[in-house]
Amino acid sequence: MFRLALAQINPTVGDLAGNAVRIAEYVRRAEDAGADLVVFPELALTGYPPEDLLLVPRFLRATQETLEDLAAGIPPHVPCLVGTPSGRAGEVSNAAALLHGRRVRALYRKRHLPNYGVFDEKRYFVPGKDPLLLKVAGSLVAVTICEDVWVPRGPAWEAARRGARLFVNMSASPYHAGKILVRTKILRDRIRECRAAAAYCNLVGGQDELVFDGGSLVLDASGRVVARAPQFREHLLIADLDLPPARRSGEGIVSLPDRAPVSRPVFTPFLAPLPDETEEVYEALVLGTRDYMRKNGFQKALVGLSGGVDSALVACLAVDALGPANVAGVTLPSRFNSGPTRADAEAVAKNLGIAFHSLPIEGIVRAFLDALAPLFSGRPPDITEENLQARVRGTLLMALSNKFGWLVLTTGNKSETSVGYSTLYGDTAGGFDAVKDIPKNLIYKLARWRNARSEPPPIPESTLTRPPTAELRDNQTDQDTLPPYDLLDSVVRMYVEDNKSLADVAKTGVDRPTAARILRMVDAAEYKRRQSPPGIKITPRAFGRDRRMPITNRYRHE
Repeated sequence: MFRLALAQINPTVGDLAGNAVRIAEYVRRAEDAGADLVVFPELALTGYPPEDLLLVPRFLRATQETLEDLAAGIPPHVPCLVGTPSGRAGEVSNAAALLHGRRVRALYRKRHLPNYGVFDEKRYFVPGKDPLLLKVAGSLVAVTICEDVWVPRGPAWEAARRGARLFVNMSASPYHAGKILVRTKILRDRIRECRAAAAYCNLVGGQDELVFDGGSLVLDASGRVVARAPQFREHLLIADLDLPPARRSGEGIVSLPDRAPVSRPVFTPFLAPLPDETEEVYEALVLGTRDYMRKNGFQKALVGLSGGVDSALVACLAVDALGPANVAGVTLPSRFNSGPTRADAEAVAKNLGIAFHSLPIEGIVRAFLDALAPLFSGRPPDITEENLQARVRGTLLMALSNKFGWLVLTTGNKSETSVGYSTLYGDTAGGFDAVKDIPKNLIYKLARWRNARSEPPPIPESTLTRPPTAELRDNQTDQDTLPPYDLLDSVVRMYVEDNKSLADVAKTGVDRPTAARILRMVDAAEYKRRQSPPGIKITPRAFGRDRRMPITNRYRHE
């Protein structure tokens, strides 16, 4: 049996030394497991995506030196494939380095470079041209990188025609809800085409707005999943495959000497269960929040608790990511905040076991209004006074952040972010927005899912049943300004995620003037989104890296 090890690791972009230590640790674990080959994810040495670090010559030189030191320092008998950039600035390839015998034995250069959605690989990489097949433990194995297997009759198919009966794919595939099912289908498509087994090693961890969910897979030549790593955590996945002996050698095939026979521990195939979509999204948000904090050197998070569902959910995510000792909540009430919402804010903090503070803002708002009174004289109150309250809150939150080193987690969801239902330098003030890509209706679903998993439920039922409101004036609700969230979320999904036109939206039965109004609001809010904190990508098309619209833009949909 051919024993394969897939090292699903969580590297940090730019931490060459730290990533190399992690890779070496997993090589040693794979050797102890008796692996014939150990595979790491795409660009595991640098972390993914390294972006414009790939344009820095010193970074590329340091990466090459680290790769050579890694090859010299790991156990020499186990061949391993490590993702790394290779080449000089302007001539860099996204490569798989074969490390064996204390040196870099061969390189495979990624042949198909994605340039859509969050991917920008043609900016940085030149495509490879040549295949790489390895003769390992008597079997012929083809090497591919990420997009290579998404292409019909691509590198995997070419390798299968030359006799490969296993293709490994080193990947850094960003998460969106349900993505693991899409990947499994793609792999099965290639298996039917190639009549070969497949092994898919995916990155895990958070990197700015991206989350990599792991979920590495091994499938036999019939398309049956024989081993699957868990999502959202590191794992060494071991799988035994019954592969036919290699019958070819020659150009493009690297033959590795057979290892001396060793006694190998017996492994029961590990098949991690697939969570339901709500749990999957929640775990992605927790991982993305934890890694953004940890990898950027923050120890504690601060959440402004309003008594609403968004801030309550963000507090839950922060606690599950960092632990209650590392989260603080603060409520910032004005005269418009009702007793029930104030009580709900305090209840969330108490139920989660986090520190809780109250900073009333009424006096500060009054001082601002007194200062502005000579200029505002004769003008009735309007949204200006509402936004002023949000900006006072943002100022106080950022003061606490500066004084204590806490990272402010903002709480704007995708429904609000889409249409600009937020105040610049107010509720957008902060360092990270975990729920930035979560529509309002999914916010409620996640909150109820989280409530069902602890006793007492952290979020009061009144928070979940009260009509959502910003409480910036008397008797205000969100639906005074916005369409109902069911309708808003549906139109935003069609326009932003599915790229539908106004005519397409209207054909679904949405009132055309209402649809046109929502699309105008989405377009007009682009300048706000450019100035808002990063947040975790959850949907197939998130704002930011996925959707890059000009701020100055006169195109209209009517």
